[in-house]
Amino acid sequence: MRTIKDYLREFSSFKDKPLESYIQIFMVVLWMVGIIVSFSILTGKSLLGLFTVLGAFSAVLLLIFKDTILGFVASIQISINDTVRLNDWITMEKFGADGNVIAINLASVIVKNFDNTVTSIPTYSLISDSFKNWRAMSNSGGRRIKRSILIKGNSVRFLADEEVQTYKNITVLKDYIESVTEEISTFNVAHNIDKTLLINGRNLTNLGLFRKYIDLYLQQHPDINQNLLVMTRQLDPTPNGIPLEIYAFSKIKVWEHYERIISDIFDHILASTTYFDLEIFENPSSKDIAKLQK
Repeated sequence: MRTIKDYLREFSSFKDKPLESYIQIFMVVLWMVGIIVSFSILTGKSLLGLFTVLGAFSAVLLLIFKDTILGFVASIQISINDTVRLNDWITMEKFGADGNVIAINLASVIVKNFDNTVTSIPTYSLISDSFKNWRAMSNSGGRRIKRSILIKGNSVRFLADEEVQTYKNITVLKDYIESVTEEISTFNVAHNIDKTLLINGRNLTNLGLFRKYIDLYLQQHPDINQNLLVMTRQLDPTPNGIPLEIYAFSKIKVWEHYERIISDIFDHILASTTYFDLEIFENPSSKDIAKLQK
C-alpha cells in the first residue's frame, strides 16, 4: 500500500490528493481481516461465527472507530469536492491555523503556519466547520486590496474656481478638471445659478477631487491589475471620520511583495491629502490633550 502511494505521488494528478487517508483505511481493513482470520485459526472457530459475534458488537465497533469512519468520510468528500489539496494555503481561526497544508491523513490535516508552527486539524472539521482556502486567489489574476483611510468631516469643502484651476498642475487631473469644469459651468449657466455662494448649483469638492485623483493614480499604477475592478469609494460616515476605501487587485500575490505594494500606495495617498486641504483622522495623543487644556 505504501509503495502504491509513493508510486502514485509521481503523477501530477495525484500529488495534491489525500492518498494517505485512503491507504490508512485500507490498512485498517486489512489489519482487521488479518486479526479475525488469525483468531479463527488459533481458536478453531469458523469465520462465519466470528463475523456473527462482531455483528452483535457492531455498535461498540462503531463507537471505537468513530473518528476513523468520520475521517474516511471527510477524506472522500474533500477529494470529491476538491476543497483542500496539499500545499493549499488555508486559514481556520477555530484551530489557529494559517499556513500551507503539508499532510492530509485519516485522522488529521497538518498545517504549517507562516510562523513555522504546526497545527493539527481533525479531518472531519474541514467539512463540518468553516475555513478559508486561498487557492482561488493564488490562481486568479490578482490579490485584493481593500483598505481605507479616515478623512475628517470638517475638512471637506467646496472649491472655488480659482482653486480648481490650481489643481490642473497635478498631471493626472488636468484632463479631468478641464472636462468636468466645462460640464459644471454649462449646467450652472443653463439653469441660471447664482454662484455668489459656492453651495448653489453644481460644484467640485476637495474630497471628490481627491477621490478622482486616487482613481486615476491607481489606473496608472504598474502593479495594479487593470482587468479587475479598480475603485475608490466613500463609505458611511463614522464617529472617527469619513472612510475612503481603496478597492483594487495587486498583480503580485506573494505576501511580502503584496504588502509592499499596499504600503507604497497608501504612503502616496496619505502624503497626498495635504495637497487637497484634507485632514486624516487621528485620536488625540496625551500631548494634544495637554495643549487643548492649556
